[in-house]
Amino acid sequence: MIEGGFIQFDATPEVMAWAKAANAVADGILSDSAMQAKWLRHGKTWFVGVDALPNDDTGAIDGVPLRGPSDDMVPDMPLHRGQLSVIYSGYPQKDADETDAAHRYRKAKDAAHLDGLLGEGPQKRRFLREPHAYILAVALNDCTAAPLVVWPGSEEIMREAFTVAFAGMPQSMWSDIDVTEIYADARKEVLECCERVELPMKAGQSVLLDRMVIHGTAPEGKDKVPAAGRRLAFFRPQFDNMRDWLRD
Repeated sequence: MIEGGFIQFDATPEVMAWAKAANAVADGILSDSAMQAKWLRHGKTWFVGVDALPNDDTGAIDGVPLRGPSDDMVPDMPLHRGQLSVIYSGYPQKDADETDAAHRYRKAKDAAHLDGLLGEGPQKRRFLREPHAYILAVALNDCTAAPLVVWPGSEEIMREAFTVAFAGMPQSMWSDIDVTEIYADARKEVLECCERVELPMKAGQSVLLDRMVIHGTAPEGKDKVPAAGRRLAFFRPQFDNMRDWLRD
């Protein structure tokens, strides 16, 4: 467990070099019409970009290693291709297939969520499909608008709720348990009881999130997003042993 749910790090030369390399690669990805068709959402104000970065399993891009102040705080695990999450000016607009309630929640509550619980089927029932070990966000460019948002203390509420939900159940069954109501109730408690904290970032800064922390993205406010977008890279390696997901 990460005390307080997150740690924000100042830029270092190593992370800055990686962010510069990743940002250059991102230019090509974001201008690719096929990638735009696949990943632009919310009236083309969010490029979701799951697994869009071409890093190797150490995180390196174009030979530039991903090394930073969080290295000694996380388990040594191979990394997946990073998410390239880019917010554009006007975020969030409403997609045609988005419900009014979902859009209101995105605007008013920053689309606050817990990673790894995937919504499935027409009713978006929630199941634990991706037991992440941690979440690392790295800023690729300078933009403090539409920042990452976290709710410190939410990781404790979530961990307790899911410990109860999975109590006595073999871990082989965890991914088949519908946790929709459990998750909704715990998230409601978080939004009522925990402080909302914005984490604006500039190039080379990074944030390490507890895998259980509730987080989201603030709408664009008075600070405007530049034409290049607010660019973050996310890494979320997954445990092989699902039981590890609930451990401190």
